[in-house]
Amino acid sequence: MRRAPIITRFLAIGILLHLYIALRLIPDAPVHAAVRWAAVLYLAASCVLIPLGVRARQLAPSYPRLVAWTGLLAMGFFSSLLVLTVLRDLLLFAVWAVDAVAGLSHDTAALHGVSAMAVPVLALLITLLGLFNARRRAPIVTVDVPIAGLPQALSGFTIAQISDVHVGPTIRRPYVQAIVDAVNGLDADVVAVTGDVVDGPVDQLSRHTEPLGQLAGRHGAYLVTGNHEYYSGAREWVAEFERLGLQVLSNRHVVIAHGGARLVLAGVTDFTAGQFDPEQRSDPRGALLGAPADATVRILLAHQPRTAVAAEAAGYTLQLSGHTHGGQFLPWNFFVRLQQPFTAGLKRMGRLWVYTSRGTGYWGPPKRVGAPSEITRIRLVPDAGEAATGMADRRPS
Repeated sequence: MRRAPIITRFLAIGILLHLYIALRLIPDAPVHAAVRWAAVLYLAASCVLIPLGVRARQLAPSYPRLVAWTGLLAMGFFSSLLVLTVLRDLLLFAVWAVDAVAGLSHDTAALHGVSAMAVPVLALLITLLGLFNARRRAPIVTVDVPIAGLPQALSGFTIAQISDVHVGPTIRRPYVQAIVDAVNGLDADVVAVTGDVVDGPVDQLSRHTEPLGQLAGRHGAYLVTGNHEYYSGAREWVAEFERLGLQVLSNRHVVIAHGGARLVLAGVTDFTAGQFDPEQRSDPRGALLGAPADATVRILLAHQPRTAVAAEAAGYTLQLSGHTHGGQFLPWNFFVRLQQPFTAGLKRMGRLWVYTSRGTGYWGPPKRVGAPSEITRIRLVPDAGEAATGMADRRPS
C-alpha cells in the first residue's frame, strides 16, 4: 500500500488541528451566531492560506506576494491560536480536577466563555507583536569572547556576524539594505555571513540580495552556505555571492594578518550539504589543511551549531553559527535542543567557544516573540581568568 505524499499528510494534519480549535472555542464563545459563522469561515480559509504561504518560495515569481504575506501571517496567527487553545484546555482540566478532588461543584460556564474569547484576542496581539519584532531592523548585540593566549595585537578584533536573513517572499531589498547599512556602520575587522541567506533561486532573488555586495570589513566579508541555500540551488548562489564580492568559504580557510599577529578564519558547507551534493560534504578538519601552526586563534564559520562536535575535535578556538533563530517564537524554542546542542548565545563545548546567533531575519511567518533578531558584533578579548592566574603566579611567596 502506497504511503500518502507528505503534502497530503501535512494538509490532513492542518485540517484536523483547525477542526480542534473550532470545536474547542466556537461553541463556548458568547457571541452572535454571525460571528460564529465568520470564525468558521476564517478557519476554513486558514486551512488553504497556510499551505499557499508555505509554498510561496516554490511558486514565485508568478505567485502574488499578497497571497504569500496573507498565508504566512495566517500561519503565525494559527500557531499562537493552537498553543493558547491547548493551554486553555489544560486550565479547564485543572479547574475540573481540583473541583473533583475537593468535592466542589463550581459553575464554570463563565470561565469557558471568557477563556474562549481571550484565546483569539491574545493570539492576535502576540501575532502583531511578533510582526513588529520581525519587521524592524535587527538590533546590534555585542558579545565579548574571552580567548586564552590571545595575542595582544588581536585584542579587540571584531567580527560583524549576520545569519539567517532568508531573503524570499516577504524579505526583500529594502530589508536587506537596512541590515547592510547597520553592519557597515560597525567598522568591523571581518564581516561573517553564516548561512541561510536566501529562500528561492537566483533568477528570482538576485536583485534583492545585491546590497550584500556592499558589505565591508577591514579584512573582507566572508560567507558560508546554510541548508536553505541547498534548497534553492547552492552552486548558483555561491557563484552569485562571489560575483557580489563575498568570499565563500566552502571547506577552506584564509589567514588574516592583523597588527603583527595572524588568525585563521575557516568556513564549512552546511552540516547537511553532503545529502544534496556528496562533493560538498561539510569538513571542519579539512578546512584547516595547510593552516600555519603559529596562528593559534582559529575561527570557524559553520551554519549549524551541531558542527561544534567536529570543530572542537579539530582544534578550533571559536565557532560562529546560526540556523536556530533562537526558536523564533513559542513553542519552537523548546524543540530546537532536540536537534542542536545550543539554541542561542555564547556557550562552551570542551575547548571550543560556540556563538549561536538568533538570526538577522526570519523564516516563514513574519513573527518573532521571545527570540529577538540580531546583528552581532563579536569581540575577541583576553581571558580574564588566565590573566588573573598569571598575576597570582607572579606574586612573591
